[in-house]
Amino acid sequence: MLFVRRWLPLLLAVVAVVTGGLLLSRFPAADHVVVDGVPLDVMRPAGSPPGPGVVVAHGYAGSAKLMRQFGDTLVARGYTVVLPDFDGHGANTRTPVDLQHDLDVAVTHLRSLPGVDSSRIALVGHSMGATAVTTYAVAHPDIAATVALSLPGSGMVTPTQPARLLMLVGQLEFPGFHQTVTRALEGAGSDRRSATVPATEHISILYASRAHRLTADWIDAAFGRTPPTTDLPSPLRRLASAGVLMLGLLAGFSYVVRLLLGRPAREPGRSSTYLVAAARLPGRLPPYLLVAAVSAGAALIAVLVAPLLPTTRLELGGYAGGFVALMGLAMLAFLRRARSPHGGVRPLLAALLLIPYAAAAIAVPLQLGFTHAVPVGRRWWLLLVVWLGFALLAYASDLLSGSVRGDLIVAAIAVCALTAASVVGLASGFLILVVPLLAVLTVIQAGLSAVLRGSGAPSWLLALTGSILVAWPIATTLPIAL
Repeated sequence: MLFVRRWLPLLLAVVAVVTGGLLLSRFPAADHVVVDGVPLDVMRPAGSPPGPGVVVAHGYAGSAKLMRQFGDTLVARGYTVVLPDFDGHGANTRTPVDLQHDLDVAVTHLRSLPGVDSSRIALVGHSMGATAVTTYAVAHPDIAATVALSLPGSGMVTPTQPARLLMLVGQLEFPGFHQTVTRALEGAGSDRRSATVPATEHISILYASRAHRLTADWIDAAFGRTPPTTDLPSPLRRLASAGVLMLGLLAGFSYVVRLLLGRPAREPGRSSTYLVAAARLPGRLPPYLLVAAVSAGAALIAVLVAPLLPTTRLELGGYAGGFVALMGLAMLAFLRRARSPHGGVRPLLAALLLIPYAAAAIAVPLQLGFTHAVPVGRRWWLLLVVWLGFALLAYASDLLSGSVRGDLIVAAIAVCALTAASVVGLASGFLILVVPLLAVLTVIQAGLSAVLRGSGAPSWLLALTGSILVAWPIATTLPIAL
């Protein structure tokens, strides 16, 4: 029984890591090239039979890797696929942004590939990428077919151009996306269609089997090809494999912490924080109501001041980093008499392994199975800014509450404040689409902090370790240029 309790979870974690890694290794690798400053991923069918080609364009805060499941779908139908990283996204550090240039580079490269029929090219795009491919197709009537997923606007569409346009929209998307489809169909001919993908919104539409089947069938019809009777690969395969790998790495975190820090008899230096905080407010507030009150006040300050910070020059990631840094500093100002134990030499040595482990637990699965997660160019500075910002907030949260419940309260208030700032126009409206991911990341961070508290780790180690897991995807996925 002791063996089961102590070693079975570790065994399951190892099995998950190995299984996720093996599953991800089975996916065909794309050829990566850089043409005229634009990174391109090229995916080709087995044997590279001659035939048409397709360019697949990602949306805002996306990357070529984020759209690889569409590459899997189209390669299964015999198409050669090129996926670009748009300016300021993924591995692309080009500025200023010129999406039409990037698309033209991708289309030209696709046409130059051996075995590709240069006269038979189709385009697929999502969100911002849908706008880009639709605009490109209007200006280039030789494009045989266009598929626009979650098209934000129809201003570029005419009654006749682009030819053979399919518009897909998620059932749960904002009304504006549905209205765009309605406007684009007005006065259009029979070569323009639309479809609603059930039970999907702006992101999940990318992983809906119906969206993939409709896309492949539409392009097949444009080229007069008969769709094969075999099933398409599931668009969730890469995501699920990356999820298994991530769960295994996160599950193994507690064993790494126990190995490096051990398990002390008690947790020093965390019980007196409430007394310090309570002395700053009138009356006697319940502890977690106090945490909420202090966090809400700090979030209000951050909402008002964050738009004025120079970190906004790094776009959404910089804004998020500045916001949480301000919120953390405001909380620390309230707790100016609080002390955090240093912890001695052992935590310093442990940090050399725990911080990279936490970063790898999020970065490796993202890079292998979801989206681009390797910092390039200015993203290294953005990573530092966002990491320090979230570390300040996590440090203040631990001093204020010293518990998982308190961490979750602080995180929930931060997420709600960012949402409110987006709604009222103090921050980019795109943050509304980002906050669900941020909420998930902060919950994982709270779990890592709980594990570290169980080993008596000092507040600074909790903050630096957990915050790198939140900061990494924000710094590497959100665009650095508009």
